[in-house]
Amino acid sequence: MWPVGFLPLLLLVAIWVTQSQSSPPPLTHQIHLLRPLSGSAGEAVYGLSCLSWRLGVETHNVIGWSTIPGKCEGYVGHYMLGHQYRADSKVDVWIFDTDETSLSNLPYYARHGFGVEKYNSTLFNAWVEEGKAPALPETLRLYKKLQSLGIKPVFITGRTEDQRNVTKSNLLRAGYHSWEKLVLKASSYPTAVAYKSSQREQIEKSGYRIIGNIGDQWSDLLGSHAGNRTFKLPDPMYYIS
Repeated sequence: MWPVGFLPLLLLVAIWVTQSQSSPPPLTHQIHLLRPLSGSAGEAVYGLSCLSWRLGVETHNVIGWSTIPGKCEGYVGHYMLGHQYRADSKVDVWIFDTDETSLSNLPYYARHGFGVEKYNSTLFNAWVEEGKAPALPETLRLYKKLQSLGIKPVFITGRTEDQRNVTKSNLLRAGYHSWEKLVLKASSYPTAVAYKSSQREQIEKSGYRIIGNIGDQWSDLLGSHAGNRTFKLPDPMYYIS
C-alpha cells in the first residue's frame, strides 16, 4: 500500500518526465552545444512551422525580417550544424553553354561573316585555339550573381576534349572563375540534344540538382534532365540539332 500523498507525487513526477522528453530543450545559449541533426530531425523536434518559415525565407516569400522567430532558434541551429545544410549547399548547379552563351565569338564572325557562308571547322577551331573570345557581359553578370547566391556553375560545351586547356584558359581570361565542372565532348553522339541530355543526367546522378540551364541553341535546353528553368539566348547565325 502506497503512503499517503505518495501517489500524487508519483503522478507529478511522471508528468514532468513526459513533458521533459517531448519538449525541446531550453533555447538560451545552446546553439554552440546543439548536437548536429539533419533538417528532417530538427523538423521532428521543433515542428513544421519552423520548416515552413525557412522555406518562406529561401523562396523570398518572407521579406524584410531581421531576426528569426525565437521558437525556431533550435531548429535553425540544428539545421546549420547538421548534415542537411551542407548537403543543400552542395547540390544546386546552373548549366552554362559556352559558345555564344558564356563566350562570344563575334570577333570571328565579324571577320568571316555572320552565317552566310557554310560553317568552316578549320577556321573556327583556329579561332578557338587563340583563346581570345570575350565574355558575353550579360551572362558573366548572371554567372557572378549565381555564385554570390551559392549556386555552382557547370559548363557543358560542344567543344571537344582536346580543346579543354584552351577553353579553360579562355574562360578564366574572360572573367569566369571557380566553376564546379567543365564538360567537353569526349565521344560522338547522334545529336547535340543526346549529348547534352546525357551529360546532364550524369551530373544529376552525381548528386547535383540542376536549377537552371542557359544556352543559345534549343539543343542546349531540350531533351531530358534540362533543369528546373531553361533560358534561350538569341542566336540567328546557326542552328545545332
